[in-house]
Order: sequence, then C-alpha cells, then structure tokens
Amino acid sequence: MAQQSIVTKDRTNDPEKIRNIGIIAHIDAGKTTTTERILFYTGRSYKIGNIDAGDTQMDWMEQERERGITIVSAATTTFWRDVRINIIDTPGHVDFTAEVERSLRVLDGAVMVFDAEEGVQAQSETVWRQADKYNVSRVVFINKIDKLGADFEKTLEQIRTRFAVQAIPLVYPIGVESSFKGVVDIITQKAFLWDKDEKGTEYTITEIPDELKDIIAKYRAEIVEAAAEADDALLEKFLAGEELSAEEIKKGVRAATIAYKIVPVYTGTSLRNKGVQPVLDGVVDYLPSPKDLGQISGKNPKTGEEVLRKLTKDDPLTALAFKIQLDPHVGKLTYARIYSGILKAGSYVYNVTEGQRERVGRILLMHANQREEIDSAYAGEIVGLIGPKNTGTGDTLVDEAHQIVLEEISFPDPVISMAIEPKTKSDQEKLSTVLQRLSDEDPTFQVKVDHETGQTIISGMGELHLEILVDRMKREMGMDVNVGKPQVAYRETISKTAEAEGKYIRQSGGRGQYGHCFLRLEPRGRGEGFEFVNAIKGGAIPSEFIPSVQKGVIEAMEKGVLLGYPMTDMKVTLYDGTFHDVDSSDMAFKIAGSIGLQEGSKKAGLTLLEPIMKVEVTIPEEFMGTVIGDLSSRRGRVQGTEKHGNSVVITGLAPLSELSGYVTTIRSLTQGRGNPYMEPAHYEEVPQNVLAKLKSVRI
Repeated sequence: MAQQSIVTKDRTNDPEKIRNIGIIAHIDAGKTTTTERILFYTGRSYKIGNIDAGDTQMDWMEQERERGITIVSAATTTFWRDVRINIIDTPGHVDFTAEVERSLRVLDGAVMVFDAEEGVQAQSETVWRQADKYNVSRVVFINKIDKLGADFEKTLEQIRTRFAVQAIPLVYPIGVESSFKGVVDIITQKAFLWDKDEKGTEYTITEIPDELKDIIAKYRAEIVEAAAEADDALLEKFLAGEELSAEEIKKGVRAATIAYKIVPVYTGTSLRNKGVQPVLDGVVDYLPSPKDLGQISGKNPKTGEEVLRKLTKDDPLTALAFKIQLDPHVGKLTYARIYSGILKAGSYVYNVTEGQRERVGRILLMHANQREEIDSAYAGEIVGLIGPKNTGTGDTLVDEAHQIVLEEISFPDPVISMAIEPKTKSDQEKLSTVLQRLSDEDPTFQVKVDHETGQTIISGMGELHLEILVDRMKREMGMDVNVGKPQVAYRETISKTAEAEGKYIRQSGGRGQYGHCFLRLEPRGRGEGFEFVNAIKGGAIPSEFIPSVQKGVIEAMEKGVLLGYPMTDMKVTLYDGTFHDVDSSDMAFKIAGSIGLQEGSKKAGLTLLEPIMKVEVTIPEEFMGTVIGDLSSRRGRVQGTEKHGNSVVITGLAPLSELSGYVTTIRSLTQGRGNPYMEPAHYEEVPQNVLAKLKSVRI
C-alpha cells in the first residue's frame, strides 16, 4: 500500500494502467469524505478536505459548501501504484439523480459506500440499480464503522439479501464503534492497525488477533472458492486440494468482480482516516481497466447495423459527451469519455447525434474546478473539451470517416414544476438565456412557456433541485426572479380503447385544406409511454402526410385534453383516412391528427395520473405512531418498518401532491431527530374525489 507521487508526465496511454471509477451512495454515507481521503493518500492534495469546515476539493460550489451536500458530479485524476485513477464523485441526493446516471454511463467501475449503522438505504438501492443498468463492476466500502450502532455483519447481510449478490469481505474490522482500530486483510492474513498518526498515512502491519482467526478462516474459504470458480486453471488446482497463492486468489477475485459474479467488500472510517488505503488497492486490483472491458458496441447511423469498437488507441476515435458545464472562465466545457482512438487539441470531430462537425480547441484534465491543459487524449481517458458549441449530453463524437452512434443516456422525467418571472420586465430576454444555459447543463431541468397564461414554467426532480437552480441563477448569473408555489407534474391518460375521426376541411374560394384520418386509441401500462403505429393500407393517406398526423397527435397530447396536463401511456394507431389530390397538405393532416386525438380521448375514459414518491423516514422509536399517522393522513401507504439500533426506518409510498413541506413536518414531529428521504417511484391514477377537487380548481 505504498503512496505514489503525482507527476503529469506520468500520464499513460496504456489502457491497462487506467481505472475510471465513480463514488456512489445514499446521501450522508460519506462519498465526498471518502473521495477527499483518496486524494490525500494518493498525494493529489496535501491537506485533508472536510465537509464541516467547507474546504473540500470536490464540493467546490458555494451551495455545496454551505449545505454540506454534493450537487454536481466532480471529476478528478490521481495515481495509486502507478495506475491512473479517474474519479467522479457523484451526488447522493435523489434530486440530482441525473448526475449519477450520466456518470455511471461512462464509468467502468464504482466504489459503493454504505453507512455501517444505517445499512442499505433507499437511495443506495436506486444507485445500485443504476449501476446494474450500465453493467458497472463495483467494490463496496462499509464506512463509519466507528459510529455508535455500526454493525459490519448486519450491513453485509443486508447487501447480500437486498441486491441478491455474492458480497464477500476482503477485509474484516478489528473492533467496532469507538474501539475500531484497523482491519485484517483476509487474503494475505495480515492485520493493519492505524495507530501511528491522526492522518492515517502510516499504519502497523501485524498478525491477526486470536479472537478473529476463526471468522477470518471462514471468509477466506469463501474468497478462495469464488476465486477458483472464476478461472478454470485455479478451479482444477482447488479441486485437487492444492493451496492457492495470494496472487492466484487475487487473479480469480479480479476475474469474478469484472464478470459481476462477486462484489468485494471493504470497511473503515473515512472521517477518522482508517481503512481507505485497502479500498485504493481494491480499485487497482479488482475493478476493470478499459482493456478488460474489451469493446463497446454502437450502431452505424446510416444502416442501423451494430458496430463494435475496441477500447484501444489504435481503433478510430469514439467518444461520448456525458456532461456540459458552463464555466465563467472558459465558457462551455464538455466532459467526454474517450472510448477508442486519440483526440488531439485543435482537431475536428464529427458529432453523429447532431450531424455536424465540431472543433476541439483545447483538451483539459479536470480536478474538480481546476484544470490542466494537455495536447491529446487517449482511449480510456475522461477529459474536458473546450470548443464544441452544439454538443449536448449523450452526443457521440467520432472520426467522420468511421461513424458509430453510441446508446444515448436516458433520464427520468421531472416530477415538480413552478412558475418563475424576472423581477423586472427588462430582464425577460436575459431570463431566456439563463434558463437555456441551465437546461443545457442539466437534462432533468426542463423549461416551457404556458402560452395561455404567458408564464415561464420550470420543472425538475424535486423542490431542492429547483431551489438550487434558482439560487444559481442569482449568484452565478445575476438573475433575480420571483418564483411561484411548486406544482406537481400530473399526467393524463386513457383507461379504455376508442376510435375517432379527425377531419379538417376548409374551402375558401381558391385552394382549400383537406385532412381526414381515423385513429384508434389504446391504453398502455404505467411507465410504457407513447407509441404511434402507422396501419394505413392501400395508400388511403399518402406516406408523406403520415408524419404530419403523428405531429398533430403529439402536439394535442402535450396540451392535454382533461385538465391541460401532458398525456402519456397510450398507443395511437392511424388505420384509415382520405385525402384530396389538390387540397391536402401537411398542415391539414396535422390539424386532423390533433382533432382525432382530442375526440378519441374524450371517448376513451380520460383519467389523471399523479407521481407517487417512495418515502423512507428514520426516526427514534417513540415517534413511530405519530409519523405513521401523519403519513396515512397524506394518502400514504406504509410498506414496512425495520429496526436499526435505537431507530426505526419506516418505508412507504405517498403522492407527491401531499408531501409539500414534509421534511419540516417530520422534523417538528420528532423534535428535530427524524430524517426523511423521498424519491420518485411511479405514476398512479388519481382517486375520483381528488380529481373532482382538481377539476373545480381549474374551472
């Protein structure tokens, strides 16, 4: 576990010597603190950053330091044992889930941090599922093992049962809570005690304490078996009863981790500077390098056929822009992961998604909000690009002669919105520019103008998300705004199948307008979205007018029919129609499609959907009855309760419309000791009595 000094010229273009990792976790599990320790022990920073002191390297925004939370994912580069580690520290708060989503899309591995007392929490499950979605290999760090109520075995068991994974400890804690002093490395069977200095840079290597020998032997047998199963040669040796060496075990564990057959588990306390170096060794030893992943697949933009790219500098350039940041000093900064090839400063790339060339003026290595300029970037690197003007989140950048389009990044829909207006009329134009800049940066932040009221409506993932964005407008962009009360993002849908005719015929002397179509509307399952099917046979409507009907249908769905909310979860089939040789036009068929959708919806059992939130509240046991009663009064359904030491964790589902000010309510009901957490779960039909009330308000 030797410390490595950092020299920029040591930048390697050998993919085997690179690890692209993220630090992911539930809010308050200790992600940023762990990242700060990693930077300190690898020599990237010479002072340990502390969240409470507001001097962390990775949480550099003013709002992050004030609130003690991570808002934007920050990228940095450091070295450990001659291996370059590109780290992205992601937010834990669900309102900034887009930051986690886009980071995991471009990472090869992750360190998942858990709180040893709280165990597996709601957001832990969300980010674990996000990592599963992108096949990201991970190691686990059970943090805060020195905390009152910390329980290594219980947290390990929770990880195994909740995620159905083979989580295997590679280290075991020596002592727990205030008596925690070090860990046993189970493979090498040595104990590491952090007993030399407060900063934890030095430690004593000694023998395993006698009282832990049995449990270490049990876990070592698990590790050896898992390692042997991942490698045929090792399995043969294992079955023959031969002893595997430490190096052979590590080789097997690495193969099993990359194949996601096992998840190595570490433990320690980042805040007390104990147990972080073994995690760094785990990142180097077990998480995949770009070379281990071998290749990435995409599609040929012209033919739609699958294209494979090897993750080496010898294949043509392929990169994915995964984050846009508007920097006050350099302007638009595009974060990109280089999957294959070499990107040189001053060269041109082709944005396949947008279908245009972009110039890359400068390439930067990022360290939070500091940067270092480099001449070229190689396969496996994560860099900042200055120059591309029209590149957005999820765009593929390639060598124009060898085109491939990578899978885009998908983001959840916003669940809450509010109206905003500038404090002075003269700032109206400036507001549009500011909102455009913010929505370029954040794909879950949406802006639209309500044409009936003329109001500007902003939508996001939660009240905190919108609050931070309004705060950023004021601080970073000098834009003072008035804000309305947050509104829930309802959706409209249909509950039965119906057919309707859309007809738009206008005769006015000269050339008229003629559009005529028949639509079938069918409900789809929750979350399945909208599907348009062209079932026209025999040229009843010429093919050039079909997209116009679809456009009209989509526009009508966006405006809504019942209460003016966007429609979703329905299938619309265009099955018949007629046209006029002279009078038919795109506009006429677009209007016909819109009329058909509105008429059909009225016959198809229109209903309203509302966002349902998953709620998790950690409270002292004596307040359990009060909190459950309060949740029930908000149309909430309690799904379960679980005891954690002296606390109880209540999980349930409740409509977002009933949860306004919920955090404040829980704090006052529990004398400030309750800790609520919410995240969007799904959409559900609104009860009839609530729908009637909403209708009366709209009237």
